[in-house]
Amino acid sequence: MPVAVNFRLYLITDRRLARGGNLLSAVEHALAGGVHAVQLREKDLGSRDLLELALKIRALTSAYGAKLLINDRIDIALAADADGVHMGRNSIPTRDARRLMGPDRLIGCSTHTAKQLAEAEAGGADFAVFGPVYFTPSKAAFGPPLGVDTLRAACASTRIPVFALGGVGAENINEVIAAGANGVSMISAILAAKDPRQAASDINLSIKNAFLRHTQGQEEWS
Repeated sequence: MPVAVNFRLYLITDRRLARGGNLLSAVEHALAGGVHAVQLREKDLGSRDLLELALKIRALTSAYGAKLLINDRIDIALAADADGVHMGRNSIPTRDARRLMGPDRLIGCSTHTAKQLAEAEAGGADFAVFGPVYFTPSKAAFGPPLGVDTLRAACASTRIPVFALGGVGAENINEVIAAGANGVSMISAILAAKDPRQAASDINLSIKNAFLRHTQGQEEWS
């Protein structure tokens, strides 16, 4: 049985964006603001440094009752007792990740097409991130934004939760939730904010209000 995806706001780390380079402080403030899932994504770190950072963030997420996923590195995820792993397009197949991680840990996948989303679901992913939906400088090298219509079609094509990524902010959260997204995934909108706690709180409120507009209000909020 799939692991429950009980969060709406999925924070992806990039320590270069944290004010003063203090990623731990930014993550803790974001958790205090209502982030309930963090993906540690620091690809340039060596294994020892990455594990050391993962253990520190594991302590923070545990203190706040939040989930921790490690980007790509199943070994680090297991060593840090993380809640799961997030697989990119160049990672090992999702099916193999599931075999290594077991049935009780989360597996998220980065996807950019409906075909990739279907592959993630077939391989045993619990959820997927889909994007970039809107233009964002960090994703410009990967081509033009996919747009809301493509997001809507992707969400309708799968049974697993989909998180919208790329240029998502308070001004368009309502639009991506209306398109069928389960939640949103963010990096700079929170980490680079002057006040990550307030930014996370404001984004959570926007997500909640968007769901209330498009459902009967029977949702669980993170």
